[in-house]
Amino acid sequence: MLPHLLHRLNPLPLESLPVADPGRPDLSSPLGFLRWLQRRQRRGQLLATLWGVLEMGCLAALPLAIGRGVQAVVDHDGGALRQAGVLVALLSAGQSAATVLLHRRAVWNWIRAVSTVRQLVARQASHLGAGLSHRIATGEIVAVSSGDVEKIGWYVELVARVRAAVLVWLGVSAVVLVRRPLLGLVVLLGVPVLAAAVWPLLGPFERRYSAQRALGGKATALAADTVAGLRVLRGIGGEELFLQRYRAASQQVRGAAVRTARTWALMQAQEVLLPGLFVVGVTWYGAELAADGRIGVGELVAVYGATAFLAAPLRILGEAAHAWSVARVSAARAVRVLALARSAAPAGVPPTLHHPERSDLHDPVTGLTARAGRLTAVVCGDPDAAGALAARLGGQPALAEGEAPELSVRLGGVPLDEVVLADARAAVLVHDKEPVLLSGTLADLLDVPRSARIEPADALAAARAEDVLEALVDGSPECGGDPMRARITERGRSLSGGQRQRLALARSLVADPPVLVLDEPTSAVDAHTESRIAAGLRKLRADRTTVVLATSPLLLDQADAVLLVQDGRVAATGTHRSLMAAEPRYRAVVTRDETETGTGPAITPAPTHVRSEEVR
Repeated sequence: MLPHLLHRLNPLPLESLPVADPGRPDLSSPLGFLRWLQRRQRRGQLLATLWGVLEMGCLAALPLAIGRGVQAVVDHDGGALRQAGVLVALLSAGQSAATVLLHRRAVWNWIRAVSTVRQLVARQASHLGAGLSHRIATGEIVAVSSGDVEKIGWYVELVARVRAAVLVWLGVSAVVLVRRPLLGLVVLLGVPVLAAAVWPLLGPFERRYSAQRALGGKATALAADTVAGLRVLRGIGGEELFLQRYRAASQQVRGAAVRTARTWALMQAQEVLLPGLFVVGVTWYGAELAADGRIGVGELVAVYGATAFLAAPLRILGEAAHAWSVARVSAARAVRVLALARSAAPAGVPPTLHHPERSDLHDPVTGLTARAGRLTAVVCGDPDAAGALAARLGGQPALAEGEAPELSVRLGGVPLDEVVLADARAAVLVHDKEPVLLSGTLADLLDVPRSARIEPADALAAARAEDVLEALVDGSPECGGDPMRARITERGRSLSGGQRQRLALARSLVADPPVLVLDEPTSAVDAHTESRIAAGLRKLRADRTTVVLATSPLLLDQADAVLLVQDGRVAATGTHRSLMAAEPRYRAVVTRDETETGTGPAITPAPTHVRSEEVR
């Protein structure tokens, strides 16, 4: 019976999540972002306010009904006592139903806000791609997606309950003001004064909480980096060093959390003490009125109950002050992530790429030009500079926060970071130095948007992945000997470094983009395999634009043109053999000979590549 009644009171079903489009948030300020989230769920906020008013209204009216019953007993009025009993039963039933409906709607409002923020962060991460990790710490993104979204959802959900508490407080004050003007005036003015008493503590609490969240983000980033490099750390015996660093960072977070908790404990103590003193004072005054005979015993009970009820709105207002403090910090962090722009391009109609397969790729920052339909190799003495260049060639400049925007890479004369993101990614694919393999079957891995010009079997053959297929079949008995049905574990951890690298290369080759940028695609394979991959790559990418950032002579010798980038600019151009013969700076990088000198500044030699299939 009760579920049916509740359904009749709230007939519209809850919408499904995630929503198709989370919308375009207001990123002008943290408060603007929080207001935007509230506007996104107007119906939910309205219903939560309605059920909150009903719940607290019934709770506030109960002392009046009980007071009438007490007075009826004093007056020996059986009829009035029965009426008071029926009224108490109705108010209790109404309060119970409203509590269920309020809880249901409040939880949904929280879930909806949390889901919306997570969708926005996920969309932003997809929009910015690999450049996101260069512009903001990974720990910051994790913190926003986990702890911060919960604080934001808490505040958004609480706003409706605050509205309900204020409305019921005004109603109770009006009733008491009519019955007892002086007492009503005390109730009307006392609650705001008590609620405002907690505000002086909000500034210190917010500053301490902000410091705690910042330290927590740094600790999360340190933990993520440690886990990601655990194999290397074990190889050099550095686990204990990084463990000590994380312990130190963790202790800093703990200390900041303790300082925050002290302020929060003081705020909670204040929320209990001040309303208690208020209730004692009002009740004392009512008792004096009853002792003088100016009010009856039943009315004294009603006054006490109504005053004690006011502790509930005060508690909600105190909770709102806390929620506002943490939500504003969390919203500021979310806005910081969501406000990152792909480029500084002016608003307007985005330009269109025309025939990207026949367009030259030009980087005005370095002066690099990759001719259409040719295999171009780029040699950088600094591996970090090579990674930044690869990201820039994909239209995702890897800028640190606060740096001025760089000139955009141009494809066929069109600025790539001004093109619609989907078109830019369809035209240029960047193969990362450390690509990620998602768990699933090999068929799932190779099921990517592609031109259908290159079959998966051809891509696997060009990547020389024969032994990888055998390893996958051996590790997946359920595939029945079919490598395409073989399972790949999370991040391909069951495979060696070279095997993972070749599967990722095959995935990029299957996509067959007009422009393919490869950053050290064979750094973890042996020389014999690398030579065969270089030949297969040149054959499979014939008449397609390919840029390879590498220092391996086996790859460089297959390129139509080789460019040496030094100090952020193209310093020499030619074939691999001509540069080896005539350019000492190029020779110093490729041969890793620190004694090689040239006319230009010294170059930091690239690290020696690992040439072992046993890299794990």
